Amino acid sequence: GIGRYRGDAIDQARKNAIRDVTLKGVEVPGNPMLSKPLIMEINAEEKYAAFLNNFFTDGGPYKEFFSREDRRRETSDKYWSGKQMKIAVTIRVLRPELQQYLRDNNIIK
Repeated sequence: GIGRYRGDAIDQARKNAIRDVTLKGVEVPGNPMLSKPLIMEINAEEKYAAFLNNFFTDGGPYKEFFSREDRRRETSDKYWSGKQMKIAVTIRVLRPELQQYLRDNNIIK
């Protein structure tokens, strides 16, 4: 994630992780089913733009779908790029809970 401060960069990394699980898929070694994105429609980002914009607002519902306990210092890396801090952290996305939330909001079946 990239942000002006450490907290902003970590928050952006969380949003990126949840967006990847939702729209792109994340490779899970040994489990191709978990590697697939939750929303498997063509142009899903454009189709659900209003929902996703609301979901990812500051303080939005996305904050319910990652584990705070899984942040590991040894997998964390940070560096400055101009006035922006770039940070890499390990984020555990709560996939089943996110999947249920998308079902409850009629985004997926």
